[in-house]
Amino acid sequence: MTDTVPSSLAPGSPQLFGRVYLPRLRLHGSDRVAHALLVAAGLALAVFLLAPLAMILVKSAQDRAGEFAGLANFVAYFRTPALARSIWNSAWVSALVTALTIPLAFTFAYALTRSCMGYKALLRNVALVPILAPSLLAAISFIFWFGNQGLLKPLLGEGQIYGAPGIVISLVFATFPHALMILVTALSLTDARLYEAADALGTGRARRFWTITLPGAKYGLISAAMVVFTYSLSDFGIPKVIGGGFNMLATDIFKLVIGQQDFAKGAVVAIILLAPVGVTWLVDGWVQRRQSALLSARSVPYVPRPSKGFDRAMAAYCWLMAALMLAVLGMAVYASFVRLWPYDFTLSLGHYRMGLVEAGIFPSYLNSVTMALWCASLGTVFVFVTAYVLEKTRGLDAWRPFVRLAAVLPMGVPGMVLGLGYIFFFVENSNPLHALYGSMAILVVCTTVHYYTTSHLTALTALKQLDNEFEAVSASLRVAFWRTFAKVTVPVCLPAILEISRYLFVNAMTTVSAVMFLYSPDTVVASVAIVNLDEAGDIGAAAAMATLIVATSALVCALYHVLQVWLDRRTQAWRRS
Repeated sequence: MTDTVPSSLAPGSPQLFGRVYLPRLRLHGSDRVAHALLVAAGLALAVFLLAPLAMILVKSAQDRAGEFAGLANFVAYFRTPALARSIWNSAWVSALVTALTIPLAFTFAYALTRSCMGYKALLRNVALVPILAPSLLAAISFIFWFGNQGLLKPLLGEGQIYGAPGIVISLVFATFPHALMILVTALSLTDARLYEAADALGTGRARRFWTITLPGAKYGLISAAMVVFTYSLSDFGIPKVIGGGFNMLATDIFKLVIGQQDFAKGAVVAIILLAPVGVTWLVDGWVQRRQSALLSARSVPYVPRPSKGFDRAMAAYCWLMAALMLAVLGMAVYASFVRLWPYDFTLSLGHYRMGLVEAGIFPSYLNSVTMALWCASLGTVFVFVTAYVLEKTRGLDAWRPFVRLAAVLPMGVPGMVLGLGYIFFFVENSNPLHALYGSMAILVVCTTVHYYTTSHLTALTALKQLDNEFEAVSASLRVAFWRTFAKVTVPVCLPAILEISRYLFVNAMTTVSAVMFLYSPDTVVASVAIVNLDEAGDIGAAAAMATLIVATSALVCALYHVLQVWLDRRTQAWRRS
C-alpha cells in the first residue's frame, strides 16, 4: 500500500516518499535573485546577439521593398561576376595568410618555450604589440614603406603593394600575435619525461620534433589556424585601406550597404561570410573535444637545455621578427610626425593638429576612450556576473544550455556581420529599443557582444579554479550568494577580472568592423575616423590617429599592470608561499 503525504505537513517540512523522509528543496530569496540574473543575461544575449543575426536571415530573403523574395538575392549575387569573385579572393587570401602566419608564429613560440635565449619576456611583448593597434595601422605603414611614394618602393620594381600583396602582408602582421599566444600555450604543456626517454634512446633533435613536439602541439596548431583564417576572412580595415580594387567579402558588405544602400544583398554577403567562419569554429570545437590532457599528476615540467648553436639561431630569428614588428609600427609613428611625405621630412605635430583639431577628429578620439571605458567597466561586470550565476548557482537547468550556447556564439560572428544585424534590428521604429540606434550605448553593447566569448571563457577558467564547496557551505548556512560573491569570489578572481577589463578596453579602442555601420555624427570613434581620413587622402593624419590609439592602449595596459601588482599585494597574498 502506498503511503500518502499528510496534509498537515507544512511547506518546507520533510515530506514522505514511501517510508523514506526526504527534505523538500526550498527556493531561497537569493536563489530567486540568481535565477532572475541568469534569465536576464540570457534574454540580453538573445536580444543583442541572436535577434540581429535572425534579422540578417530575414533581410536576405526580402527585396528592396521588403517583400519576400526567396533565394532571388542569392541568385542575383552569384550572377554578378565582380561580387562572386570576392568569395574566391577572400578564400585564397585567408588561406595564404594562414599558411604564412602559422609557421612564423610557431617558430617564434618554439624559440620562447624550447630555447635558452635571453630577453624572452621582451621579445614576447614586442611580438604582441600589434594587438594594441587597429588592424589598418599595418596597412598604413606598408603604404609608407612600399606605396607609390614609399621609401622602399624601388625594391618592388614594377610590382604594386596595393591589392592582394599588401592585404596579405598586413594581415600576417595583424594576426601574428593571436597565433603566437595560442601556440605558446600549446608548446608550454609538455611532459619532460617524453624527451628524457627520447634522449635515453638516442633520438635526434629532428626526430624528437616530428614525433613528440609536433604531435603534442597539433591541436594548438589547428586552433591557431582557425583563428588566423577567421580573422583574415572577416577583417575590414586592411582591405579597405590597402586593397585598392581588390574586392573581398568584408569590403563588399560596406560598398553594398553604405554605397548602394542595397541591404538585401548586404545580408546575402553577411550570410556567405558567416558560413565559412562557422565551419572553422565547428572544426575548432571538434579539436577541443578531441584534445586530451597533456600533463598528468606525474608529469615533469619541461626545462630547455642550453645549446649555443640552437639558442643563437632562435635568438636571431626572434630578434629579426621583433625588428620587423617594430619597423611596421615605427614607420606609422614616424610618418605621423613628418611634415609632408615624401618631400619634407621635417618633424612636426602638423598631422596631429590637422587631424585632431582642424579635421575635428579629437571628439572621435574621446568617443573611443569613452566607449572603451564603458566596455571595460559595465561590460566586465556583465560578463563576470553572468559567468558566475551560470557556473556557481543552482536551478534553471533547462535554461542554462541556452545561455552557454549564446555565450560562445559571438566567437564565430564577424564584426561586420554583427554590425549589419544591428542595423536591421534596431533601425525599425516599431522596435522598443530603436532609441539605442546611433547612440554611444549601442556601440558599447555591440563591442562587448563582439568580444564576449573570450571574456566569458576567461571568467569561467577563473571560476572553475574555485571549489564549489564555497557556495555549498554558503547555501547550507543560508548566506546570500551575493555575499559569497563579494567576499570570496571577486577577491580571488581579481586577476581574471582585470584581464577581462583590459581585453575589452584594448579591443574597444582598436575595433573597426563591429562599429562601422552603427555610429552617428556625434559618436564617430577613432578607428572609423582613420578610415575616413584615409578615404580623404589624409594618410598622415590617419597615421597620427592610429599612433594615438596605440599610445593610449599601451598606457592603459601599463596602468592595468600597476593596478594588478598593487591588488596582488593586497588581496592575493594567499597565492604566495
